[in-house]
Amino acid sequence: MQVDPERLARWLAGFEARHGELGVESGPTAVTCVAADGSVAELRVPFPVLVTDPGDRFGGIIAHACADRRVGVVLFRLGGHAVGVFEGSRLVASKVGSRQVHGRSAAGGWSQQRFARRRAGQVVVAAAAAADTAAAVLLPWVDRLDAVVLGGDRGAVAAVLNDPRLRGVRPLVAEPLLDLPDPRQRVLEQAPRLYRAVRIRLLDAQAPPPPPSG
Repeated sequence: MQVDPERLARWLAGFEARHGELGVESGPTAVTCVAADGSVAELRVPFPVLVTDPGDRFGGIIAHACADRRVGVVLFRLGGHAVGVFEGSRLVASKVGSRQVHGRSAAGGWSQQRFARRRAGQVVVAAAAAADTAAAVLLPWVDRLDAVVLGGDRGAVAAVLNDPRLRGVRPLVAEPLLDLPDPRQRVLEQAPRLYRAVRIRLLDAQAPPPPPSG
């Protein structure tokens, strides 16, 4: 599950109310909360590493997650791309584009080999167009970015980042890869809600065991 940073304190209070007093272990990439009844909530740190605050019960993850950051976003699926820079949740620079890429199946009497060659060429053109946009939008900001978040198809986005102009962007890339539909302006504008969220893995000690197989 995912929880907005601004709701995290309330979520933790509710988890403790349901499951009992929490023991907390903080680390650079995760904060683990073990409740009195044995239930566990593992909070993945967004934009690691977390510098643990020994004076904070939860190691400082709430303040860390709520901090405003300047983040570049590159979204790419074959046929469309969107690139932006956010300050906090405010979009301060962006550009969206598209290139036609046919589906994987030949149609209309084309030979399979001819169709495959044509599609491969379209993929190269689409990736090049996305790299052009990423360079135009991100490079003026690259020295001021805290992180870069990717979204769409992992292989396609990796092809975009292979562009030599974006070598300074690659070390800034942070997980997770955003699972978003075809990139459009409105899709780009939704990105902060996803990359700022704290991902939580729950193990509920009171949950019924799975049914026996067979």
